[in-house]
Amino acid sequence: MTPMPWHEEPWALLKSRRERGVMPHALLLAGPAGLGKRIFLDRLARALLCQAPVDGDACGRCKACLLYAAGTHPDRATIGLGLRKDGTPRTEIVIDQVRELSQRLAMSSQFGGWQVVSIDPADAMNTAAANALLKTLEEPSRETLLVLVADAPWRLPATIRSRTQRVDFNLPAADVAMAWLEAEGVSDAATALAAANGNPGQARAWAAQGQLKARNEVRNDLRALASGRGDAMEIARRWQAAMPPAYLWFAAQAVAEESRARARGREAPLGSALDGFALDAWFASANRAREALRGPLRTDLVMLELLSTWR
Repeated sequence: MTPMPWHEEPWALLKSRRERGVMPHALLLAGPAGLGKRIFLDRLARALLCQAPVDGDACGRCKACLLYAAGTHPDRATIGLGLRKDGTPRTEIVIDQVRELSQRLAMSSQFGGWQVVSIDPADAMNTAAANALLKTLEEPSRETLLVLVADAPWRLPATIRSRTQRVDFNLPAADVAMAWLEAEGVSDAATALAAANGNPGQARAWAAQGQLKARNEVRNDLRALASGRGDAMEIARRWQAAMPPAYLWFAAQAVAEESRARARGREAPLGSALDGFALDAWFASANRAREALRGPLRTDLVMLELLSTWR
C-alpha cells in the first residue's frame, strides 16, 4: 500500500517522543475507519520492538522483526472481539479478556525492551471491561505501551479517554487524498472520494469491492420508493444480502443531498414527499441503523423499518 501522507504528522510527534524517552504509556488512535489507524499501529509496534531501528523505523532484519513478521513476537499482543465458547463471534470485548491482558502486562518483557499491547476495537469494550482496564491505565508498567484503536472514540468512557494520549486521524485535504488514490490505482478516484465523503481509505475499499455501483443502486431504490414503484421488503432483503453498512451510508448521503437541494430551491433528485424536518429525521435514522447493525438486531428488520418510513 502506498504510504499514507496524513500519517506523517502523528508519526513525527511520536518519533520525537521516543527519541526523548518520554513515550506515553497509553495511546488512543482515534478517527474514522479507512484512515489507516491499524497500519500506523503496526508500524509503531514494529519500530518499538525492533532491535536495530533505522531512522525511527523497524529494520525488518533483526530477530525481533522476523518474529514480528511471523506473528510470534512474545512482547506483542492484541485483544479483539474474538469468539465465544460456542464458536460464534463476539460483538463486544468482555472483562475476562481485559483481565488476561492485565496479567500479561504484569510480567516482564521477554526481550528486555518494550511490550506493545493493543485493544482493537477499543470502542467495543463493554462497561465491565472498560472499568477493569482503568486499573491497568492508572498503574502503568515501565516500557509498556497500551494502544487503544477506536473508530468511534466517543463510545469510550471519559475515564478511559482521559488516561490515554489521543492521536487523531483526520480526513486529509482533497488534493492529498486524490493523489494517494491515484497512486493506489483507483479508477475514477473523484467519484470514489465523493462517495466516501472525502475518506480516501474508505474510497479505496469501496472501489476495490465494487461498491460504487451500489451508490447508484441505492439512489434508484429510494427514488422508486418515493414514487410508489418500489417494494420496501424486496429492497431491504437485497441491501441486507449485499453490504448493509455501505448501503446505509449511501442512503444517508443521498438524503443529505436531497435536503441540501431543497434548501437551495433546486429540484430534489430523489423526489421524496417528506418535508425538510422529516428528511433530517430520516438521515439521523439511517445513521442510527448503521450503528444498530453492530449489535444483535436482525439486519433485514432494521432495513425494512427504515425503508418503510421513506416510502
